[in-house]
Amino acid sequence: MPPAAGVVLASGAGTRVGAEMNKVYLPLAGRRLVSWSLGAFARVPEIGVLVLVARPQDADLVEWVLEREVDAPVEVVYGGQSRQESELRALRSLSSRIEDGGIDTVLIHDAARPLVSPSLIAGVLHEAREHGGAIPALPSDDLVTVTSDGTGFAEHERSPSSIVRAQTPQGFRAAPLLEVYERAARHDFVGTDTASFMECFSELPVRWVRGDQQNFKITYPHDLVVAEHVLAADGQI
Repeated sequence: MPPAAGVVLASGAGTRVGAEMNKVYLPLAGRRLVSWSLGAFARVPEIGVLVLVARPQDADLVEWVLEREVDAPVEVVYGGQSRQESELRALRSLSSRIEDGGIDTVLIHDAARPLVSPSLIAGVLHEAREHGGAIPALPSDDLVTVTSDGTGFAEHERSPSSIVRAQTPQGFRAAPLLEVYERAARHDFVGTDTASFMECFSELPVRWVRGDQQNFKITYPHDLVVAEHVLAADGQI
């Protein structure tokens, strides 16, 4: 079976965390945030290609992290002005290998989710290869529907158990994913995440697998403290 590719997105600014630098290069338990995600992907044997999407102004930080904290080959692609453009640039960098069958599946992950586990990555990869697309998610029982006039709660049109909070990595068969992103670019379509593109431009089913409570996104300063506590409790530091 051809290898899969893991794409780690690190081209955002993350201003809400309150740091002067891109938050994915902040320290977390003695390592930069982004290196935790890269390390998790590197430990999944089926991931044969690892891509880091970075900002050009972070080139020195990227070089520092890859030389000191990541024990695996990483291809660096510079992102665009939006997440969508950054994802497309990553896919285009892989396009020749996708088209000749050298890469069969692509997983796209936010570097701001540093506690992703190799087992979750492998689970998403398995489902994506089996069904065409897969995302990790957690059931959400704290969402309600309100009436249009805001006067009260409406009955759910669907069971609350069917409402989930999506996480990353989101994985898809490589050739359809590349085609979908190119079509979206031609139509100036703007999606919310990778799965939204597939739902709009592809008939491939997108399955969901059980996510992980620890796979949360670093958004605010206290999230870094929580993440370090999680790593300590797991004996990783």
